Amino acid sequence: MDAKAAQSMQFMSTTWVNSEKLTLKPSVSLSFAVGSKQQWRLRVTRTNRDGHGSASLAASCSSSSNNFPASTLESKSFSGFLNEDLILKSKSQDIGPCLNGRCVYLVGMMGSGKTTIGKILSQALDHSFFDSDTLVEKALNGTSVAEIFKLYGEGFFREKETDVLRKLSLMHQLVVSTGGGAVMRPINWKYMQKGVSVWLDVPLEALAQRIAAVGIDSRPLLHHDAGDAYMKAFKRLSTLFEERGEAYAQANARVSLENIAAKIGHSDVFSITPAQIAIEALEQIGNFLNEEQGVL
Repeated sequence: MDAKAAQSMQFMSTTWVNSEKLTLKPSVSLSFAVGSKQQWRLRVTRTNRDGHGSASLAASCSSSSNNFPASTLESKSFSGFLNEDLILKSKSQDIGPCLNGRCVYLVGMMGSGKTTIGKILSQALDHSFFDSDTLVEKALNGTSVAEIFKLYGEGFFREKETDVLRKLSLMHQLVVSTGGGAVMRPINWKYMQKGVSVWLDVPLEALAQRIAAVGIDSRPLLHHDAGDAYMKAFKRLSTLFEERGEAYAQANARVSLENIAAKIGHSDVFSITPAQIAIEALEQIGNFLNEEQGVL
């Protein structure tokens, strides 16, 4: 699987600045001329070195002609625009070999972003990605999870889910997004313990907002409560977390979105990017491997 291509920025359709060429310093200034009378200056500033900060771009144009006063383009703030990919690449290069082919299993509540983060991690680590729910659906001729629950019941689905995890545990170099309830069966942990498990810990309020925004039709465990989409999701998620919280905590590594928000100085988790979550996941995987093997 190819690594994610490096981001590039184009200026004036002919001048390129590749982010891989930039040294990760607190600020970088670049100047270049356009014609004989105008000079453009680009200043890149970032706030920290751990990939959780933000970078800002400011471009200004000055002219030697009296007819064209100097102008400045409004600065734009980008959350890790320049360095998120570089941080991911660097961390994955450090951690990947230490996994020794072991799979990474993402666990967490519905809506926690396991599939999104899993795909980013699989690209960074050059692993294959699988979603256990999707594999169960394929095993049943494309029947959706919601339909499986309706036709056969949750118990039937959980058996198929366990069979999928058993087969995946025989493979190597995978990133696997698991179902929200997979952690409730001890046999599933037996299979996941062959790899490294990572809990994506997202506040319930944020989960409920995400799920309500996209609808609950594909979430069979949310079909039993009355109320608007947000309240229905929040109420059911609260009950599920009471049942599953201790099981999630068995994971080898925990990625807390509240902790990420605190690192970058945000009051909530809604502006955190998927790349920032993936970076934190690699950081926590590294911490686990360090404790387990003393190799990082």
